[in-house]
Amino acid sequence: MADTEVNIYADSRTYYSTGNNNSYDLSNVSRFRSFATSSMSKKPGHKEVARRRRASHDEVTKPRKFLIDVEETKRQILEQEDTDGDNQITIHDMGPKTLPVGTLDSGGHRKYEIRGTYMISNLLQELALAEEHGRKHIILDEARLNENPVKRLSRMIKTNFWDGLTRRIDAEGLEIICADPKNRTADHSPRIYIPYNEDEQYHYYTNLAETRPHLNLQVEKLPKEITPEYVKSINDRPGILALAMQKHVDIQGNITLKGVPFIVPGGRFNEMYGWDSYFETLGLVLDNRVEMAKGMVDNFVYQITHYGKILNANRSYYLTRSQPPFLTDMAIKVYEHLTEEPEEKKKWLEITIRAAIKEYYTIWMSPPRYDPITGLSRFYPTGLGIPPETEASHFDHVILPYAKKLGLSIKEYVAKYQSLEISEPGLDEYFLHDRAVRESGHDTTYRFEKRCAHLATIDLNSLLYKYEVDISEIIRLIFNNQFEYNGIIETSSTWSERALLRKKRIDKYLWNEEKSLYYDYDTSKKEQSVYESVTAYWALWAGCASHEQAENLVKISLPKFEVLGGLVSGTEESRGTIALDRPNRQWDYPFGWAPHQIMAWRGLENYGYMTEARRLAYRWLFTITKSFVDFNGVVPEKYDVVTLNHLLKVEYGNVGTDFKFVPREGFGWMNASYQVGLSYLTHHMERALGTCTSPEVFFKNREVKLPPMEYKGSIDLEESKNHEESKNHEESKNQEESKF
Repeated sequence: MADTEVNIYADSRTYYSTGNNNSYDLSNVSRFRSFATSSMSKKPGHKEVARRRRASHDEVTKPRKFLIDVEETKRQILEQEDTDGDNQITIHDMGPKTLPVGTLDSGGHRKYEIRGTYMISNLLQELALAEEHGRKHIILDEARLNENPVKRLSRMIKTNFWDGLTRRIDAEGLEIICADPKNRTADHSPRIYIPYNEDEQYHYYTNLAETRPHLNLQVEKLPKEITPEYVKSINDRPGILALAMQKHVDIQGNITLKGVPFIVPGGRFNEMYGWDSYFETLGLVLDNRVEMAKGMVDNFVYQITHYGKILNANRSYYLTRSQPPFLTDMAIKVYEHLTEEPEEKKKWLEITIRAAIKEYYTIWMSPPRYDPITGLSRFYPTGLGIPPETEASHFDHVILPYAKKLGLSIKEYVAKYQSLEISEPGLDEYFLHDRAVRESGHDTTYRFEKRCAHLATIDLNSLLYKYEVDISEIIRLIFNNQFEYNGIIETSSTWSERALLRKKRIDKYLWNEEKSLYYDYDTSKKEQSVYESVTAYWALWAGCASHEQAENLVKISLPKFEVLGGLVSGTEESRGTIALDRPNRQWDYPFGWAPHQIMAWRGLENYGYMTEARRLAYRWLFTITKSFVDFNGVVPEKYDVVTLNHLLKVEYGNVGTDFKFVPREGFGWMNASYQVGLSYLTHHMERALGTCTSPEVFFKNREVKLPPMEYKGSIDLEESKNHEESKNHEESKNQEESKF
């Protein structure tokens, strides 16, 4: 059978399973194996010849390929280079950072040295992937080891990471999705909760439990009315919440159910999260995974239909909590890329927007989240007791004073408080705000400390303004200004009036003219908070800022948040002094997060500040790329964007850093931010990023001037597709190339 050439940058499954990387003369393998064993083994008295550096006169006539014994080479790398024993090759390892490998042309006899942290860590990653595909010997292209890191990371996100983060709730995916690293109860039995009226799903899962007893699956139906009391009563029996399923014909021709797939953030976050899913969807659409993105929206519609809201995440202990609402923009992004017939697309959008309207009315415009005095909304979830998903000792410092007062241990006090034997209004208030912080997605930050449920925040109200604008435009453009909801005809003008009213309220309560910044408003104290948050730029994303407000946000306030590695969550002054009894919080200075970057880029773009958007995107992508190069391909949850560090000593640590040999997931919204961020860079910026040119060097003495862009404010639905396409158009990149 003739060899077949395989794209050297193909996904690992293709690269290590097909073509000439999977079939070659076995005599070479035997010869290589004996040679490799003799040359790699250190013998007594053996004197190593000093390795010479490759000189400029070394002849390279064609792309280099290596013939590699997977197990032996992996062993040698770990023994020689992994000096800290973490199964990764990073700049912290103190090995020689040089490794001889045999070339294919010589049958493994002639050696070529792989040098440097990046290439050796890439070699370790490739060996782990080859091993995963059952390979003992491989032909490896050098180009996979010295690949431009920007291309390599983007490729890994597209072909590896999204797959690693994909979950389904059905017979095939149940074992993986039921695992909950956050579960600290004594009961770790796999358990799934089914909505009260989903009889078909209930039958499917009970049948699954009977036919696959090894799963030890427990199937429970939820009541029709899900109260805070009920949710608290099942906290000692946590489980996954069912999501959307679709009819499927199996290989025997039987009609069965199959779970609609979705993306999880990664690490200990092994469920579908609210606002994470929006940003993940942006990345999925860019990577042409439209069906997966559509499934994410469908699962949100299912949640609103059966659980009353888009959930914090689909675990039983999240049933009373939502998260920042992004469904309308998410639906628009997917709708623009659907390839179905127009009527089918329209029907899908109708179902989705109907769910969004329900969520808008019943969650965000209803008590307790809606504040009737300001007319603005708050993160204000219902719920009782202590949030169960935290570490066992997370609230010890809060509970200790109350326990001491009664002469009880913390454990004893918690038991009595949870069982209502002890009533403590002070703790009730504390946990109300703590749950609100978690609903906001910003858990935790001093911005929300002991007051979150009382705050009408700029982020939430910007999102709801965007809901109102989006729904208005969709009704006008897609549904001919007639949209039926619960027997009432919703019109475009009704929703646009709501948006205008909310904008007036945002200007009245949240905008600070003196500071040129949006702040949260404390509905209890009836005053603005003093915390400076980067979520002020969500108003630009939503389009609810005036041109003058946008100009002030960019020219006066942006320097407060822009640092070497991107945007910080809040200013150092707002965070305050850090001490042993007042530790860092992960959503404060000096930490930066993917959603804040993406929202700011898009917001700046909306108002014509493309220079600033590109600059910030470059800073953020440099932070990600540098860690990827120096730390074995790591893509973590967050960064210290002041020091460009991902090895953080902060609450909850940093998800995405603990892996062996090769990263398989990255982190959901971090993956998305990389793909989205690349769409903002010019070719020149992307080339500089590929060489890890720091922002300090790249922007030094560069006065970047781009043609002024037309002020857009809120982009209507009809324009948004063309706007998105033009942003990525190669011609526009080339035109602006020389200006950087």
